[in-house]
Amino acid sequence: MSENFNPCILIPVYRHGKACAQVVDNILQYNVPIILVDDGNAEETKSYLRGIKEKHPAVEIVTLPKNSGKGAAFKQGVIFAHEKGYTHLLQLDADGQHDSSKIPLFIEKSKASQDKMICGYPEYDETAPGHRKNAHAFANTWCAIVTWSGKIVDALCGFRIYPVEPTLKFVTKKMFDKRMGFDTEILIQLMWMGVDVEFYPVKVTYPSDGISNFHAFRDNVRISWVFTRMFFKMILVSPCLLWRKIHK
Repeated sequence: MSENFNPCILIPVYRHGKACAQVVDNILQYNVPIILVDDGNAEETKSYLRGIKEKHPAVEIVTLPKNSGKGAAFKQGVIFAHEKGYTHLLQLDADGQHDSSKIPLFIEKSKASQDKMICGYPEYDETAPGHRKNAHAFANTWCAIVTWSGKIVDALCGFRIYPVEPTLKFVTKKMFDKRMGFDTEILIQLMWMGVDVEFYPVKVTYPSDGISNFHAFRDNVRISWVFTRMFFKMILVSPCLLWRKIHK
């Protein structure tokens, strides 16, 4: 890897201790530093995280004092990654739903386009719940509207590589949804900040015995509220969006 490209993997963890332990075992082969963020977990999950650390001492763990949501956990992970000198971070969900074999491809694409977000879009199998697919379709439509961009293939998939510098500016200087609206909002706001995006497919599986932190009604309301805020903010940033459209 080149001197100015130093990636890491960031995994926010809430209630997925057992699954996360398997995820870590699966991705160690790629020799990319791993940062886990303990999002105020109960003792059962903390014990799994301690077990991961004992088994793999090089894995870093950042601990939040109470559960604050994926966005808040991501923020602390970004700050920690920046302090450690990482230039890019691959966000990976702790529940094992994403095909981790795509990590080398995403690292390669990020190294080739270091100023861009490299994002996954889900390739579903028969285990995917209908409400998840509907939520993705809804989010994709609105994301395209508020970014003035046809590049948005998926607005919710949590398998992404972010360049650390603009991401740090976003998480430390802007207000944003700290929970399930986070993946959508960071994509929109980083694109508004001028960060371009590329999408590649990632297989997604929903195990029947998996623990889900997604609540269909509550979290779809949160995502809808994100788009309401982003729509009105879009009006304020529209001169900038228009300027970029003209100059491209």
